Amino acid sequence: MRDAPHSRMHRRLIDSLYVESMLLADEARGYFDEAGRIDRESLDALSRVLFSCESMKVTSRLMHVIAWLLTQRAVANGELRAVDALDPSRRLGDAPVTDEGAITMLPDTARILIGASIDLHRRVGRFDVAQARPKLIESPVHSIHDRLALALALAS
Repeated sequence: MRDAPHSRMHRRLIDSLYVESMLLADEARGYFDEAGRIDRESLDALSRVLFSCESMKVTSRLMHVIAWLLTQRAVANGELRAVDALDPSRRLGDAPVTDEGAITMLPDTARILIGASIDLHRRVGRFDVAQARPKLIESPVHSIHDRLALALALAS
């Protein structure tokens, strides 16, 4: 049986976000665990603590996103029912908060990775919220409208 166009689009979007999140996770790991050590050592004591805290926040955001995307893949593969993916334990949840003003003293690469993790979590969060909305009427017009709204939400 062939997937509906919406399902194929959904799968491509999930796969694309998954690749993006894995690449970002690898880049963040490479920086915070290796290359960023020199940057971290050049900071004052308080900024080193901030650097370490922010690296943990990046990791937390990315792991939440990856777990959510793996849940979506399980639904797409028929390993999990869509209704089960809406269980609060499988939802994306809130991201750790980063103080935009505080990170201005961090190295450029750290700020870029922090910002990228915030942006990715925000975009996936919009997708999570959109999926949880009850579908009142299933019609082609509503379906197209929902897909356009989702695409616009993810693009911003």
